[in-house]
Amino acid sequence: MKTAVIIDCDPGVDDAIALLLAFGSRLPLLGITTVAGNVPLALTYSNARKICALAGRLDIPVLAGCPRPLLKPLATAEDIHGASGLQGADLPEPATPIWVQHSVDFLIEQLLKATRPITIAALGPLTNLAVALIKCPQIAQKIEQLVIMGGSMGQGNITPSAEFNMYVDPHAAQVVFTADIPIVLITLDTTHQVLTTPERLAAIRAIDNSVSRAAAGMLSFYGQSDLARYGLPGGPLHDPCVIAYLLAPELFTTRTVKVMIETAAEHTTGRTVVDWYGSSEGSSIQVVETVDAEGIYRLLSEAFSAFEDFE
Repeated sequence: MKTAVIIDCDPGVDDAIALLLAFGSRLPLLGITTVAGNVPLALTYSNARKICALAGRLDIPVLAGCPRPLLKPLATAEDIHGASGLQGADLPEPATPIWVQHSVDFLIEQLLKATRPITIAALGPLTNLAVALIKCPQIAQKIEQLVIMGGSMGQGNITPSAEFNMYVDPHAAQVVFTADIPIVLITLDTTHQVLTTPERLAAIRAIDNSVSRAAAGMLSFYGQSDLARYGLPGGPLHDPCVIAYLLAPELFTTRTVKVMIETAAEHTTGRTVVDWYGSSEGSSIQVVETVDAEGIYRLLSEAFSAFEDFE
């Protein structure tokens, strides 16, 4: 992939696996922006820097962003990711330089000065990007594509209707979805096809370097609540699907449909309303329909194996 990428995230175990996939695959990264979501901002920022230290990638700017959603109180997911956000792994302390610039200002600066459009991988609530678009709407023209993990056409994972990222900041999602940006949306309907079964987890652990051991430890903890909740043979792997799409879009099929974000209804706040038949006035977005799960885990194995050099 030649287009430069910014990853906006809220690490979180699956964000951490996504970052490791990006590092091991040598995705051309301009920076990592963090936002409150799975855990509060102080932890998401620290966790992103810990993953950079684990991977030996101290060259990548990591910045802290918005500490809360636009209008709602912050909802977090320590029950899924652990109190630290990265339960299950003994990670090095952060070693990347402290950047005082805010994530929103970094996004605006990088997009405005880019000579070629930039791709953004959005793995958490969309607060940072929404604030950047409100502050500087013209950056929309400099985004080649925005690949988002979020939403659900079926069952939610924080309410019966809503997926976590969209529920945490539905108003930010509405800003982003209506900004005339080319968007690819990867929902729970797709990520629940990508399961870390015991066999796949064992294959990751068998790579047996510092990165794969940390990844296996985090994934061992992370999948337990979903195993109990959904009765699946393994925990769904959400955020790495975004990085996999950037690396190997042929592993996915998409369909362009209308999508709207529910911001006001009592029981369905954060719901992504996907209109497969084109009768609504929502934004036209590419929604992923299917994914080659075995292909995703091949990418992960290749990426984790690339860290042998750091042993």
